[in-house]
Amino acid sequence: MPRILSFRDLEVWQLAMQLVVNVYRASERLPPAERFGLTSQMRRSAVSIPSNIAEGHARRNDSVYLNHLKIALGSQAELSTQIEVALRLGFFKAEVTASLLDEIDHVRRMLHGLRGSLERRQQALLGSTILGVLLFSTGLLS
Repeated sequence: MPRILSFRDLEVWQLAMQLVVNVYRASERLPPAERFGLTSQMRRSAVSIPSNIAEGHARRNDSVYLNHLKIALGSQAELSTQIEVALRLGFFKAEVTASLLDEIDHVRRMLHGLRGSLERRQQALLGSTILGVLLFSTGLLS
């Protein structure tokens, strides 16, 4: 498995970046009257996903990283809703909507996987810290 040195090495970030490109392309089809409404909202939500992955990773703190992943998941839910709105208003065809929602769902699953991995790592570190404190306080570790 390749070592993750940068957020750019994360597959979830790469997929989220492609999602941004696809959202920008799809949102070009929205009516000009939506430029400051739905178009802007969709683009901001899409950009927020890889941005929060990158910022959380760059902070080098699991708790902060987890918080940014939760924000990315919130942005993903917003984007999914906005795409559904575009479909219901007749701005997007069913095929475009289905394709975007599939991409969003893939990113969502990967975000949950990364979140779970970080939570398990936090639990393992906490467990080893508690064990060390217990061993030290009982004199078994000096």
